[in-house]
Amino acid sequence: MKRGLLLCLGLTVTGLAAGWALTRPARIDPDVIGQLQPDPDNGALVFAAMGCASCHAAPEDGVDGELPGGKIFATEFGSFSAPNISPDPEFGIGNWSDPDIANAVLHGTSPEGQHYYPAFPYTAYQNAAPQDIVDLIAHLRSLPPMSTPSQPHDLAFPFNIRALMGPWKLLFAQPGWVVETDLTAEEARGRYLVEALGHCGECHTPRNLLGGLERDQWLTGAANPSGTGHIPGITSDTLDWSESDLAYFLTSGFTPDFDTAGGSMVEVIENLAKLPEDDVAAIAAYLKSVPGKSQ
Repeated sequence: MKRGLLLCLGLTVTGLAAGWALTRPARIDPDVIGQLQPDPDNGALVFAAMGCASCHAAPEDGVDGELPGGKIFATEFGSFSAPNISPDPEFGIGNWSDPDIANAVLHGTSPEGQHYYPAFPYTAYQNAAPQDIVDLIAHLRSLPPMSTPSQPHDLAFPFNIRALMGPWKLLFAQPGWVVETDLTAEEARGRYLVEALGHCGECHTPRNLLGGLERDQWLTGAANPSGTGHIPGITSDTLDWSESDLAYFLTSGFTPDFDTAGGSMVEVIENLAKLPEDDVAAIAAYLKSVPGKSQ
């Protein structure tokens, strides 16, 4: 009996160690970004494509470039508060190293080695190119520091246990493209902007009971996390607009029927309007290539 108990104990310890190894917070190899030269101008474009200000600017009357955080995002799991990501050394990320910021963006890992919640869309950002992240960091460091403390999230048990994010990431945060069919160079650029930087799937793709994206229903529409209305599908069987009509909408907010965008899409359009025309055209080309439910 003693030998059996020792065997069970050994298997338990081994299982726990394996589980920790598989779900521990991931970190980037500092050499991956350490040898890259930052381009702050491109970083400003990456910042716009990623929509950073849409979440981290002040909730009301936010000033362009100021990122004190404070916006509240209500979900079925609780309320998430966007943190201060300005260069302030005390309340923001001013004392973070470049790898610290890269770990947060690409892996959802804090400088202290804790998991971030996926309200921060690192599940998409993990597919971003290291050069773009280095450029983004340079741009973030150029913005004004804001001495506004970040507010804690308001989550019920068991969602307030960050360690559970390890198994969640293992299930739902695997890197790689959703659309893997043969794409033109323009469509591939659009895929990068939509699936990685723009994280469009975070709103336009339905989620399962655990909050993971249902990738087999990619961009087919989803319930609004605020509980009001429905976010439309943006696949090829939903969008009967031409690529030029779609590109015009993404930078102006006007539909071919002379309607206008509303809700959070207004901020998305403000961000996309800052991108080069070729990038917006690439987004439109990619979206028109995405198969819908009926295909």
